Amino acid sequence: MATEPTTTSPHSLASEPTTIVLAGSTGALGLLIAHHLRRRGAAVRALVRPGKGNTAEATSLRLQGCELVEVDYNNAEELKKACAGTGCVVSALSGLREVIVEAQTRLLDAAVAAGVPRFIPSDYSADFTRLPEGSNRNFDLRREFQRRVDQAPIQATSILNGMFMDLLKGQAPVVLQGPRRVVYWGDADQPLDFTTMVDTANFTAAAALDPNTPRFLRVAGEVASIRDLQADASKATGQRYKLLRMGGLGVLAGMIKVTRTLFPAKNEVFPPWQGMQYLHNMFTGQAKLAEPLDNARYSDIQWTKVQDLLAVK
Repeated sequence: MATEPTTTSPHSLASEPTTIVLAGSTGALGLLIAHHLRRRGAAVRALVRPGKGNTAEATSLRLQGCELVEVDYNNAEELKKACAGTGCVVSALSGLREVIVEAQTRLLDAAVAAGVPRFIPSDYSADFTRLPEGSNRNFDLRREFQRRVDQAPIQATSILNGMFMDLLKGQAPVVLQGPRRVVYWGDADQPLDFTTMVDTANFTAAAALDPNTPRFLRVAGEVASIRDLQADASKATGQRYKLLRMGGLGVLAGMIKVTRTLFPAKNEVFPPWQGMQYLHNMFTGQAKLAEPLDNARYSDIQWTKVQDLLAVK
């Protein structure tokens, strides 16, 4: 359930330097979380894989004032030492079962062993807790880890933000700029949740410094239907976009099955059919974030709207 907005400024929360462990720090989301943690006054202990301490991403983290620690996720003592004396472990790890379930579990165990009070798992998604098993491979992995973290003696908080809004600018086949079409399956009036990666990172940083977070925080920069996306794209570009219904949800489910059969891509995190599964989950409404949302919890965050995102060249 959503909680009442906090009365404490996220900046004052970080007035006494708090060290936050950040796993997955060199990924796109991890780098953004690091930036916003530093902006909020936190000390950041960024975990990087052995031999990855001299990459461009690692250099960026150092320039932001982060402490880099090379750690082997198979070494329990290294992980425990990396977590020692910190206020929260934030995971932005990305991968399949070996990462989301196994490596994250080792990180979780290390946090518990080191006495870290709080843990934020790498969820950052639509509401996978409402979906049936087997409807989305990547969500199944998050649900498997959820069962583990819920058994651990640590305060866990998952941040759910719908789809990353940034994907509407190309990677998600919904807003097609060339033919000026908004593509969908099912109901054009189904509410959908979108949040930019930057806003998600900012909210995560604030939550990492907030000792009173609940088990789930749900945010959406904008809740928009397909018709709303059509209007947003038209206003953002000054050109008229039209709707293009590709069929019902059964048609999309059939496409997913065929694509997965032809292109199984077992070792890819985001093969084409995975993105199709995500859209199916959203278009059914099953993965819709429960309201009221927690957008107002940190009053300094200004949420990016779809029209603003699409207007940027």
